[in-house]
Amino acid sequence: MKDLNLGINSLWNSRWSSHLNSRLKTLLNFHLNARFSMRADAYVLLQFMLTLMTGPWMSAQVQAQDYPSKPIKLVVPFAAGSGSDQAARNYAQTISQLYKVPVLVEPKPGGNGFIAVQSVAKALPDGYTVLYTTNTTHAANEHLYKNLPYDPIKDFTPVALISIGHMSLVVNVNSKYKTLEDLVQEAKRRPSELNFGSGSSSSRVASEMFKQLARIDVKSIPYKSNPMSITDLMGGQIDFMFTDAATGVPQIQSKKLRALAVSGQKRLPSLPQVPTMEEAGIKGYDMSYWNAVYLPAGAPSAIVNKLNEMFVKASSSSAVQNYLSFTSGESALSSPEGLAQFQASESARWGKVIRQAGIEPE
Repeated sequence: MKDLNLGINSLWNSRWSSHLNSRLKTLLNFHLNARFSMRADAYVLLQFMLTLMTGPWMSAQVQAQDYPSKPIKLVVPFAAGSGSDQAARNYAQTISQLYKVPVLVEPKPGGNGFIAVQSVAKALPDGYTVLYTTNTTHAANEHLYKNLPYDPIKDFTPVALISIGHMSLVVNVNSKYKTLEDLVQEAKRRPSELNFGSGSSSSRVASEMFKQLARIDVKSIPYKSNPMSITDLMGGQIDFMFTDAATGVPQIQSKKLRALAVSGQKRLPSLPQVPTMEEAGIKGYDMSYWNAVYLPAGAPSAIVNKLNEMFVKASSSSAVQNYLSFTSGESALSSPEGLAQFQASESARWGKVIRQAGIEPE
């Protein structure tokens, strides 16, 4: 009995005691006052208490209450300067200010997002390595590649849907194409001669859908990221591309690029003079992209919910709202369960779009 009291008192006074909930404390008090006639009973009880206080359940509770206690890394599957990178940095700065913890952004472009996604999938699911990504890696790629080196569902824990955005079809500001109709007519006069660049699956599929609905034959030029594609567009190496608003709007407003149309069902607030694809003559056209946050598979639910809370709180800040307004993004926050459901529906939608566009998996 003496050994039992010493053991439990030691646990009670340890660093774990501050994390015990009231029910567990009641259980401890009960056993501190109980009398056991057999030494075996005392040993079994002490082992039971040790299991409770050092097992996965208690570990998750401790981690959640302490989280975040060290720098968080947001891994982005696209290059620095891309729309996702800009958005991630905006959130990183806001979360860092709100929660007094460093939040770092690490762009890992290349391999159609494979490099970044695989690095996060292999990381510890402790909440400190976070994937800030788009439908490219978690809805489109599974329909574009036969041998995907990751599982967008089994390898990740959904945290939160962040926002939805639209793209703009852009050309060089000195291009002879003043309208979308100009581009379509030229492509029909010169089949297989015009080309488009794309630095993401969203950009590529948007162009392929345009190609199909406009009934034109143009060639695809792949890039590691949209900023790289834009550089060649401004240099005259490619004829047109679809780019996310965050990357394209500053170039359009500074007269370096000309927007011929936007991809959604309504005009962008930041480009009110630019018609939608439908208004410009491409009937039935509608294409959007989204940003979301994931942790590696196996992340404790308490940490998942805490990280979700952090992004939700950051989304209501003036800094994030101003950023979304400038890039014509729409806040679209969700619970972890909501993101899982949204991802499933988006995977089905992107699969249908890719098949209709006639894109064969590589």
